[in-house]
Amino acid sequence: MLKTQMTYFKEEDILHFILSDENESNSVELSPNITAELDENGDLIGIEILQASSFIRDTILESTQAKLMDFKKSYDKVILEDTKTIPGHEG
Repeated sequence: MLKTQMTYFKEEDILHFILSDENESNSVELSPNITAELDENGDLIGIEILQASSFIRDTILESTQAKLMDFKKSYDKVILEDTKTIPGHEG
């Protein structure tokens, strides 16, 4: 079993993950820039990401924004609950 490898091709902006040393028999386009590479049994052996720098940037930004929105909702709820315990404050 091969240890997962990652290679970035800077000129082409392609990120390639190798999960197995099996030969690629098929591939499935998961989205316009992401391809899953499969062996003859249909097992995932690699992932290729085109326009990788944009994909990673966008994924990190989306994930961070979602977490910050959840954090803000939780924070606002705590603040609202705290103001209800202040005498004379209706929050």
